[in-house]
Amino acid sequence: MLIVSEHATVSAKAEIEQSVRGSRIVIESGVVIDAFVKIKPVGGPGDVVIGKNSYINSGTVIYSGNGVEIGQNVLIAANCTIAPVNHEFRNRDAKIVEQGFMTSKGGVRIADDVWIGAGCVILDGTSIGEGCVVGALSLVKGELEPYSIYAGNPLVRIGERTRR
Repeated sequence: MLIVSEHATVSAKAEIEQSVRGSRIVIESGVVIDAFVKIKPVGGPGDVVIGKNSYINSGTVIYSGNGVEIGQNVLIAANCTIAPVNHEFRNRDAKIVEQGFMTSKGGVRIADDVWIGAGCVILDGTSIGEGCVVGALSLVKGELEPYSIYAGNPLVRIGERTRR
């Protein structure tokens, strides 16, 4: 089920697929979905919810998997991948494509006022705290502390946002 606020802007060149499993894709008021963004319900029954006034930039791919919650006023730069799902692969006597998906690690949660830099990959089980900044080309997994700045692969905390 696709629910798009009449006050959201979705580029005609974005691709949002309908779910065959009943997952909801919710795009709230003030959201901007740029050209060449793809939202694909696959890998699990999770919903994708994009909070008010968030911006998803060109080339970003969001899989529903075990669920994606994007807060309000979130900026996601170009060419990011949000993948809250993992293929099973451990049984070498079966082809990977035949093994389905691993058990959920909890989906992806991105709190309010977060900036994700270009080319980041965000994996299942990730929780990004309010006010975080994630540098470009980072591999993101686990729990990120609020108002912290992270970058790299492996991801490291490199600072924090300060008050003026």
